Amino acid sequence: MKNKVALITGASAGIGKATANNLLAEGMTVYVAARRVEKMQDLVAKGAIALQLDITKEEEISQAVAQINQAHGGVDVLVNNAGFGSYGAVEDTSIDDARYQFEVNIFGLARLTQLVLPHMREQKAGKIINVSSIGGKVHTPLGSWYHATKHALEGWSDCLRLEVSPYGIDVVIIEPGLIVTEFGDVVEGPLRERSGNGAYADLTNKLIKSMHSNYEEGAGSPPSVIAKVITKAVKARRPKTRYAAGKMAKQILAARKILSDRAFDKLIMRFL
Repeated sequence: MKNKVALITGASAGIGKATANNLLAEGMTVYVAARRVEKMQDLVAKGAIALQLDITKEEEISQAVAQINQAHGGVDVLVNNAGFGSYGAVEDTSIDDARYQFEVNIFGLARLTQLVLPHMREQKAGKIINVSSIGGKVHTPLGSWYHATKHALEGWSDCLRLEVSPYGIDVVIIEPGLIVTEFGDVVEGPLRERSGNGAYADLTNKLIKSMHSNYEEGAGSPPSVIAKVITKAVKARRPKTRYAAGKMAKQILAARKILSDRAFDKLIMRFL
């Protein structure tokens, strides 16, 4: 582990920051990337190398990988953690906003992965850890574009796993449940703006109330729960293809397997 180089996106808070702390403790060389570099100075103080990275900007992605390649030869472990949730009724959400959701949660992640793969193939080893969500297997009202990106990430990761397996590269999907992060705070404002006053206002208010109860302190699991799972996958000689962890993750995924579509719809709506 001490000879390995890790790159973690979305490391300014939550799961990304907790994962960076864990991998630093393992003795890895850890690059942490985010738009808010100032939020990662505590990690820098512990030995991490901070990178300015907007995952939607090609030049910043290319520059980040080039810097790592020059200094350390390449990335051995990529943790694709950067992402956010864009919520609002399908009718109320502009296609430009929907495209941006895909730019952050899929296309930026995919471009970064493309750029680190040559080094991994050459050394015939590497790990790509994609932080998805139980939202990649289930659905909720007003979350169509977020869920669309996470469902896409699940399928994309499965295909990638088949392609790179002959080169000794592992692709691992992490499926967090209810985690206490900035997720709820980021979601609420745009959700109210899009759907808080129109035909879907009642549903919007119910969802926001549910989010407050699920994402506040004490209601969900701390980010360290997911960071622990990611660290386990990084250290494993043969990691699982998927890890589900955090409050309600396994229960909700089990319910989705057992219940019909209509029955699962009713279950989800009971949470509101």
